This record gives sequence, C-alpha cells and structure tokens, in this order.
Amino acid sequence: MAQKGVQLDRETFSCSICLDLLKNPVTTTCGHSYCMKCIKTHWDEEDRKGIYSCPECRQTFTPRPVLLKNTMLAVLVDQMKKTGLPAAPADLCYAGAGDVACDVCTGRKLKAFKSCLTCLVSYCEKHLQRHYHVAPLSKHKLVEPSKKLQENICSQHDEVIKMFCRTDQKSICYLCSVDQHKGHDTISAAAERTEKQKQLEVSRQIVKQRIQDRKKDVKLLQQEVQNINRSADKAVEDSEKMFTELIRLMQKRSSEVKQQVRSQQETEVSRVKELQEKLQQEIRELKRKDAEMKKLSHTEDHNQFLHSYPSLSALSPSTSSIQIRPLRYFDHVTAAVSEVRDKLQDVLRDEWTDVSPTEVDVLLSDSPAEPRTRAGFLKYSCEITLDPNTAHTRLLLSEGNRKATYKRDEQSYPSHPDRFTLYEQVLSRESLTGRCYWEVEWRGREVDVAASYKNISRWESVDSRFGCNDKSWSLECYNNKYTFWYNDIKTPVSGPQSSRYGVYLDHRAGILSFYSVSETMTLLHRVQTTFTQPLYAGFVVGCRVGANAEFCKLKKPS
Repeated sequence: MAQKGVQLDRETFSCSICLDLLKNPVTTTCGHSYCMKCIKTHWDEEDRKGIYSCPECRQTFTPRPVLLKNTMLAVLVDQMKKTGLPAAPADLCYAGAGDVACDVCTGRKLKAFKSCLTCLVSYCEKHLQRHYHVAPLSKHKLVEPSKKLQENICSQHDEVIKMFCRTDQKSICYLCSVDQHKGHDTISAAAERTEKQKQLEVSRQIVKQRIQDRKKDVKLLQQEVQNINRSADKAVEDSEKMFTELIRLMQKRSSEVKQQVRSQQETEVSRVKELQEKLQQEIRELKRKDAEMKKLSHTEDHNQFLHSYPSLSALSPSTSSIQIRPLRYFDHVTAAVSEVRDKLQDVLRDEWTDVSPTEVDVLLSDSPAEPRTRAGFLKYSCEITLDPNTAHTRLLLSEGNRKATYKRDEQSYPSHPDRFTLYEQVLSRESLTGRCYWEVEWRGREVDVAASYKNISRWESVDSRFGCNDKSWSLECYNNKYTFWYNDIKTPVSGPQSSRYGVYLDHRAGILSFYSVSETMTLLHRVQTTFTQPLYAGFVVGCRVGANAEFCKLKKPS
C-alpha cells in the first residue's frame, strides 16, 4: 500500500506532456500544470493559429497566457526528489529507431500506441487517453501507428485528404474537388477503397486460381518426365535385344543408337524440367503477390491503400499453360531397328538406314486447341442462369431464370444498383473463367449474344449497352444480318442464319468465339485479347412482344 501511495504522488506531480516529474512547473488558468518548457513548446506550435489550448482539457485561451512559476509545486517536487523516487514504471516502452514515436512526448519519446487519421498525430498510450474520454475525440479514426500520416495532408491546401478523383486516379482534399478537379468524377476515399477492395478480392481469386492451375501443370509435367523415361528405357531395352542378333559389325552401331537415345532423353527431360522450374517460380511469385494483396486488404488507412493499390492490382502476364499431345516418344527407334534387322544384308551392301532418334514429339503450347466439333465444345458446357437483379424491367424471366421474354408492361422488380435501365438486357448470375461453352436459343427479330465484365455501366447512357464500351463483347443479329460490337466499334460479320448460337470462352488464352449452331457449327467471329476480370454471359432481347432468348440446357458427352 505504501508503494502504491508513492507511485500516486509521482503521477500527481508529473507533466502530462513529457510524462516526467515537473521541471520549473507552471499552472494554466484552467488548473492544469506542466513543465514551463513543455507548455511553451506546445503553444509555439499553435502560434500560427493565434488560439492556444490546454493539452489536458482543450480549453482555449486568447491571447497567449503569461506563465509564472508555481512555487508551491516546485518545492513539493524538490522534496520528492530529496526523499527518493521509485523507478520509472517497467511498462514504459520508449521508441526505437524503427518505431513510430509519440508526437506529444518531449525529451525521450515513448512508442506510439495508435495514430489518429483525424488529428494526423501519433500518440503513446498515456497521451491517447483523451481520445477515449473526451466525447468529440472519441469519434476520431484510430489506426495502428504509422509514419506516413503526412501523406494524408494535401500539399497545396494543407487540408486532410478524404476524397478520390476517379478522373485523374488521385487522392485529393475537399478544396481540390472544387478547384483543379472541379467537374471531375470524385468520391470519398472510403467509398473508393470499398470498390477497389472488391476488385482486389477478384484479383486474389484469379491469383489463387492460377496457383491451382500451375500446380496441376507441375503434376502433369512430372508424369511427362516419367513417360519420357519409361519410353526411352523401353527403346533402349528393345534395341539391345535386337542388336544381340546382329553380327559383330552391328555392335558399334548399337552403341551409337543407345547413346543417341540417351542424349535425346536427357535433352527432353532437361527441357521439360526447365519448364517445370519456371512454373514453380511463377507459383512462388503468385503466392508472394497474394500475401502482399492480403496485407494491403487489411490496411486501415484508405489513402495508403489507394496509394499502394495500382502497383499491386496489376497482374503480370501468366506463363502459358501446357498441352501434351498423344506421343510416340522413342517408339520409332524400336521400329527402325527392327526394320534394320530384317533387311540387314541389303542395308550392309548398299546404305545404312538412319535410325538416329529425332526430337521427341512433345507439344508445350500456350493453350489447348479450340474444339472443332460440337461434341468437343460440349465437354466445356456449363449451366448458366440469369441474375434477376440485372434484368431490365421489360424482361420477364422464366424457366428457372434461364429464359428472358420481352413484355410491353414493366415487371415489378425491386430497385437494385445492378439493374439495366436503358436497354432490354440481362447478365448471368455465374461468373465465367477457364474454358466454358454455352448456347443461346432465341426467337424474334433481334438478339445480341454477349460476354461482359461485372462492372459494366448501368446508367441510362449509350455505353451501357453490350458492345458499346471496352468491358463487353457482343454479336448482334438484326433482320438476318450479323454485326460484332466492341468499344462502340462495329464489324460486319457473315454466316448462316440460325435460331441457336454457341459461345466458347478460353479465359486464360483470351479467346472468345461466336458460332452459328445448326446441323453443323459455323464460326461467325473470334476475339483474341487479354481478359482482366471474370466474364458474365448476357443477351439483349429485341423490342417486340414475345421475343425471347434462353440459355440452353446442354449435356456433356459421356
């Protein structure tokens, strides 16, 4: 109990700015006491505003008070020093070289416990207490200690940056929005952070999917190494058996063939393992990228998030995927040696058949070839349904949300930000990545079959229609004529008319193909690009009562 009383005395006679015993103590008119140097330094920082405040209770003074030494406090502090003082509390943690220091502490500064995005000041646990007990301060945004608080101040207007200009992709303050960014598309930094956070999560999903794809490719390459080794071993074994039947003259050639097979085996295994290492490296890079994205997604400072987002959200081009065709490997060596054995006499007299192994027929291509038959496409068929929240109010959804029919009367759909309001169009509920195939059956005078990013415009403007922006691709059939649309640029397309269209997507390879489907499949138009987001299937139904379009139920071949 005695020790507790001594400690209480120490805290009573300590300066709340430097947290040490009062030195040359002075008392403000509101009754709080500080070191003469500490309170003068505090008020010197407020000098430019002309209003001076008490760090404890925030009472303001005008003009700046004249401070006089508090003689009684000075005597009491001197007596405490003479009688001996307990050691400083063990839990005081002073800021080191790499730590964020408290901006309020003077002398040796304590480590900051929190940073305030409103005050733009970092506080130790002692100086932070007012933010918990003073009502106006309790509403401030507290985050983990940060050394980059000044980046939240506009260098031009000296105001807190709380907005984001989408036009210039730049964080700004309120005065910027009415000054050089007047008329631009501006939004609060918090709202832009929310939108970018969603996009970041989409990018993370793509990265994770790439990691899974690359792991599958690595396993495939491991199997390929085994196949090459197995085939090469068999070729060597068979050739050795047949060469034992030959005369001594052929033994030299047998050794040569063996050496050639082994050399080619080593070359091919080395080539495959080199690709395998590249894929492993990409997996490591993708995991590192995912870790950085995860760390960024938990950042509480909106402006720091927006500052770092562009460098992290951009994904480097993916290493091409692989495909391995059905192979013969070294079988042709065996066949060649067998033929040599059967025709040995003639060959020795005339010429030697070249049995040296050629390059192993291993295809490591960018992407599997696009199917050529409908059965081939159906292997990638997927079930797609329409999202009621995106459907125009003149479209009636039916058949389990697979069919959309144009109606004269508007449907009573609830208000939703994803709903198209100008054109009679609708998007799928499912996102599409990898390789996918779907078909659309339609009836009427006009239908647009499309694939689009989720963030296509919903506003009543021309660029909200599929194909009239850089976020969607659309094949329009109107009055028995085809037109392909992208970024508001139309391309005439020729081909047979059909009431059914097929769409093939290879998202990773950047391929989007439109087909006319009847007894045969006819390619109408193919897109080769780079997709940066998952796609959604959609269509536009012509403005004629009864016109409709439907995602077909497809059965994968057994």
